[in-house]
Amino acid sequence: MLQGKNILLGVSGGIAAYKMANVASMLTKLHADVHVVMTENATKFITAETFEVLTKNKVYTDTFDERPDDPVHVPHISLGTGADLILIAPATADIIGKIANGIADDMLSTVVLPARCPVLICPSMNVYMLENPIVQDNIEKLKRFGYEIVEPAEGYLACGYEGKGKLPEESYLVQRILHVVACEKNMAGKKVVVSAGPTEESIDPIRVITNHSSGKMGYALAEAAALRGASVTLVSGPTALKPPYGVTTVAVKSAEDMYQAVTAAAADADIIVMAAAVADYTPVTTADQKIKKQEGDMAVPLKRTKDILLSLGQNKKPGQFICGFSMETENLLANSSEKLKKKNADMICANSLTQEGAGYQVDTNILTLITADGQEQLPLMSKLEASHRIFDKILS
Repeated sequence: MLQGKNILLGVSGGIAAYKMANVASMLTKLHADVHVVMTENATKFITAETFEVLTKNKVYTDTFDERPDDPVHVPHISLGTGADLILIAPATADIIGKIANGIADDMLSTVVLPARCPVLICPSMNVYMLENPIVQDNIEKLKRFGYEIVEPAEGYLACGYEGKGKLPEESYLVQRILHVVACEKNMAGKKVVVSAGPTEESIDPIRVITNHSSGKMGYALAEAAALRGASVTLVSGPTALKPPYGVTTVAVKSAEDMYQAVTAAAADADIIVMAAAVADYTPVTTADQKIKKQEGDMAVPLKRTKDILLSLGQNKKPGQFICGFSMETENLLANSSEKLKKKNADMICANSLTQEGAGYQVDTNILTLITADGQEQLPLMSKLEASHRIFDKILS
């Protein structure tokens, strides 16, 4: 996702500096060219050699540590001007104050000044230091100058205090980087609604009827749309997944909940992608108390739920694009093509549980994109990559 991107990590002297080794590793695995600049105090918490091993690039800590093999490119200038994004984390009160006031007395503060790329700064310090009005004023000043502040997390701090000031999880920091530089913002201004996950239809307060959906495909679709700059509403049934950064999530349980939330969000949506596995049937009645076990068999009368995709198709707004999903175990293309017509959808993404690597619970999928103009078979790929292919098709 970051092939060809130059990411500069600025590490200052906070206890959370050790977390940045994992950030550097994760970015490298995404094929970014990662460079690290450290303050002298940061080297007291983690060595420069650690980052050099992970990134395969020289780590700079001294403004005057130039490259004798390349005297034309002065590191304290070229590192900043050559970056596609700079993340400073942990950002101590010291480095925040220096950058906010144009002070360049070490390698990291000097590198930031000539930079022309997005700069993300994540304050990380004791809660009372963070709340100091001088620090807060410097943070507000950085915002006015166009720097993006990554808010610190709350919790137990290394100093023993409770409160705001923790460096967020490494995966969250990587998400923030991806959100800025991973994709062309070719969906900016678009409103996208994505449904995801299973629904749960209550039999009694204890038992539900549900399915095997993990929500991974829907969450990947929401992430891809957000990475492309869209305003995304994710309507999600019960899952164990964390919502992607930059996405508004509406949590629902039943098919009726899903219907109400999706139709409300669809009113002004440009693109609607129904990836949720919505129950086709729900109990006629839900018991108020737990149904006790008895001798013999038991039957639960069921009734049809509302067909969300059909309702969207029947009430489609001018210019609105509706995409549905079709999970089949037989006659995949025939059944999915019929669904396209019956639901008045613009595209159906068909996949089969019988194909290895496709379907529920896994991180990959094999899809056939069916439109009125024909069919496009996608090979096995990650669900995030498949999501981008889906939006490529929608935008085309």
